[in-house]
Amino acid sequence: MKRQIKHVFFDLDHTLWDFDKNSSLTFEKIFNLNQIDVKLEDFLPVYEPINLNYWKLYREEKVTKSALRYGRLKEAFDGVGVMVEDDMIHHLSESYIDYLPSFNHLFDGTFEILDYLKDKYELHIITNGFEEAQEKKMTTSNIKHYFKTVTNSEMVGVKKPNPKIFNFALDLAKASPIESIMIGDSLEADIEGAHNIGMDTIHFDYKDTSRSHKYKRITNLRTLTTHL
Repeated sequence: MKRQIKHVFFDLDHTLWDFDKNSSLTFEKIFNLNQIDVKLEDFLPVYEPINLNYWKLYREEKVTKSALRYGRLKEAFDGVGVMVEDDMIHHLSESYIDYLPSFNHLFDGTFEILDYLKDKYELHIITNGFEEAQEKKMTTSNIKHYFKTVTNSEMVGVKKPNPKIFNFALDLAKASPIESIMIGDSLEADIEGAHNIGMDTIHFDYKDTSRSHKYKRITNLRTLTTHL
């Protein structure tokens, strides 16, 4: 069956919203506010892989939201050899979520590609991020108005790549898999998850590190114009 794409679904973090840059600015702010004596250039290289691993565990229902928020900070501070009391780690974990959506850096080309797509397709978001933060991120970065629907894992009770979240998003959008495409940075959560229920996919490989898989791939959002 020939595809006639009518619905474009985006992931949010690491796809449109520049999570790494905004996260770095958030840590800079909360470390300064709480007088945490850690250099960002020491902390972030340790924290980022720990954070990715916790998100994988969270997707697989192996850790809770609160365990993710605490554990990623605790392990990162231990990893750089800085002693931080548990009460402060809990406080920092809350402050991080509070301040993170106040930063609004998007990937290069985000506004241009959304402006290009908005009159041709219905646009949607499917995100595993925390509901309270995702709404604020989209509002602060001035992209919320582009999207007809936003599906969050906390609304559905499961996370990508679980097929339930994709089917929920399709139902919400009144879309079928054959007329839908998913664009995201995570091969496992976004691309394989969407592919497994029959959606078309484009992998946004912004770090340009995954050249060997079978899926369509871009490294810059502007090149979506060659596919859509």
